[in-house]
Amino acid sequence: MSTDSSRQERVGVIALVPDPWGPPWSVRHHVVWRLAQHFTTVWVDPAPTWREACSGAQSMSGPPAADYGAGSRLLIYRPSGWLPRLHRPAVLARLTEWLRLRRARRLLQAAGCNRFVLYIWRPELGAALDLVAHDVSCYHIDDEYTFSETEKPIPEAELRLLRRADLVIVHSTALMQKKGSVNPHTVQIPNGVDYRAYSTPAACPADLATIARPRIGYIGVIKTHLDLDLLRDLAQRHSNWSIVLVGPVGYLGSRAELYRRLCEMPNVHALGAKPLQLLPAYIQHMDVCMLCYRLNDYTRYIYPAKLHEYLATGRPVVGSSIQALQAFRDVISIAETPAEWSQAIEQALAGADRDAEQSKQRQEVAAAHDWNQLVARIAQSFTERIESKRRYRVREGAPATNTAGQGT
Repeated sequence: MSTDSSRQERVGVIALVPDPWGPPWSVRHHVVWRLAQHFTTVWVDPAPTWREACSGAQSMSGPPAADYGAGSRLLIYRPSGWLPRLHRPAVLARLTEWLRLRRARRLLQAAGCNRFVLYIWRPELGAALDLVAHDVSCYHIDDEYTFSETEKPIPEAELRLLRRADLVIVHSTALMQKKGSVNPHTVQIPNGVDYRAYSTPAACPADLATIARPRIGYIGVIKTHLDLDLLRDLAQRHSNWSIVLVGPVGYLGSRAELYRRLCEMPNVHALGAKPLQLLPAYIQHMDVCMLCYRLNDYTRYIYPAKLHEYLATGRPVVGSSIQALQAFRDVISIAETPAEWSQAIEQALAGADRDAEQSKQRQEVAAAHDWNQLVARIAQSFTERIESKRRYRVREGAPATNTAGQGT
């Protein structure tokens, strides 16, 4: 990073995210926490709605909350209730958003930052491009945000953000194929794993230790993209298997009743949500891990966050034939029909105790996807875009910083 005549450039990142800091951790949490090891970073919690503010769910006064304890240089900005999230009137909604962004930026300025990256994690947050001064903007795509099970074109609002962002990061090959050609500054960086945490042996959790082996496990949020029909079929076919589900229950919609009946089966064990630091132990003490997703036009775009966490433990993995898993056929088994799933799991169980070489191979793949390495690539991409834009502005005689929201 170059310097000017007065002081060294110090980069700060404003992370605009759809969920608050705290459990359960998603890809955003893993990335932003590690990004704060490279740059001072402020995670901007979603503002309360005006109803939440009026109900007293948020403080109506006081300065923005900052938390230096969540990461090496990570600050958490929790908007006060007097700056609620509004939809109308549009002028007031824009004003409150501008004020929130100004406060987030001032936290970075107080930490000595003089170059700013606007890091946007959802298309609906793209209005910030015109509301806060920044040097570089990045749009990070870690999901298909239409969440539709049938294919839909890229929404116009997302297209505008794709075109305007200085940098776009995409996590899956399928999403790269769909959206990667819109902006020439698009890079593919996959999801990763805290390799050290998942590869370090841990004791079996007490509630898992009481469950009979073999344990066939899924660890993650229980929601509509899971193939609950497959899980029910496997539980019926193999009464001697323990089907273990570890994770919070998310949106299930019309499939909620199916999940309820699944949990009533005698060899199905739903253990609920667990703290992040305990998840490696649960995976390590499964006999086979599942990536059991339904096949539709939503799951074709996902890159399961659990893939490399499973692999880091060395445990055998069986997955659905979604596109993201095809590149890992040398370390996981792919199954489509219930019969294929049964066969793949039986084969994994038969070789689980003596397949040390395959276990090592799985861990090597996971180690190559360690979050620290991947986030270092993101940080380098930020640095390169700041430098390239700086050179362009010097050449063109333009202002050094995007002046949107000037005065913030």
